[in-house]
Amino acid sequence: MSEISAAAVKSLRDRTNAPMMECKAALTEAKGDMDQAIDILRKKLSNVAAGKAAREAAEGRIGVSIDEGKKVGAIVEVRCESAPVAKTEQFVKLADDLARHIVAKDPKSVEELLTQPFVDDPKKTVADRITDVVGLIRENMKVARFKRLNGLLGSYCHHDGSVAVLLQVEGKDSAEPQLLRDVCMHVTARSPLAARREDVPQATLDKEKEIAKAQLAADPKNANKPANIMEKILEGKQKTWFADNVLVDQLFVKDDSKAVGDVLKAAGLNVVQFVRLKVGEVS
Repeated sequence: MSEISAAAVKSLRDRTNAPMMECKAALTEAKGDMDQAIDILRKKLSNVAAGKAAREAAEGRIGVSIDEGKKVGAIVEVRCESAPVAKTEQFVKLADDLARHIVAKDPKSVEELLTQPFVDDPKKTVADRITDVVGLIRENMKVARFKRLNGLLGSYCHHDGSVAVLLQVEGKDSAEPQLLRDVCMHVTARSPLAARREDVPQATLDKEKEIAKAQLAADPKNANKPANIMEKILEGKQKTWFADNVLVDQLFVKDDSKAVGDVLKAAGLNVVQFVRLKVGEVS
């Protein structure tokens, strides 16, 4: 393949914080594959994180709406071209209106959403509602993605609308709204990969186990340790990975003496799922 570009090395460096020369070597070994290069670095360097998903250059806002009576909620990402527009009253209202519409009308795709009669004015479609705002602000706008959930729900939207979370729990007919909001704030801050251990794809678990084994093998201190000790160390590394990446295992940001799952269990609740959307993040 062609020589690894400086831009690719910098991108890997930004995602992993590994030394530049190590990044270039990993990219060369991976033949330019960024995800494979991250795995190579993680096997060699135990302090390398998995890195964040690639990002698009985009502005916009996340809208969230919950109908507590019907126990239905929605979260939607609406994109625009510039940061100032994302903060305008018209654009903020558009994102919130679209979230309310999704709650009420249950579209199955962005394409279906755009053709539906708008919930507040059935004479217009949702596409017309967006076009009206485009006409006022003179900037392109689009619905990027959305998700609708049913059940006992909580939500949180960051003050600038850049990231938001919709959370579903079960166990009681009602829940303290502040507790659910706090857990949503936790998800916003800690960005777990999954809600529960059983939600982590087996392929991810297998890859993390392979990486952990490679890290242990690369450490000279483990050279003469018996197999049973090595297995216990491996189990400890896997437990640490769950505590870093799975919501119920993460230490609660408002009380780091307890795991999120334990905090909810004390309130008679269990996590079902969450949706975390951040503007510009690739799904």
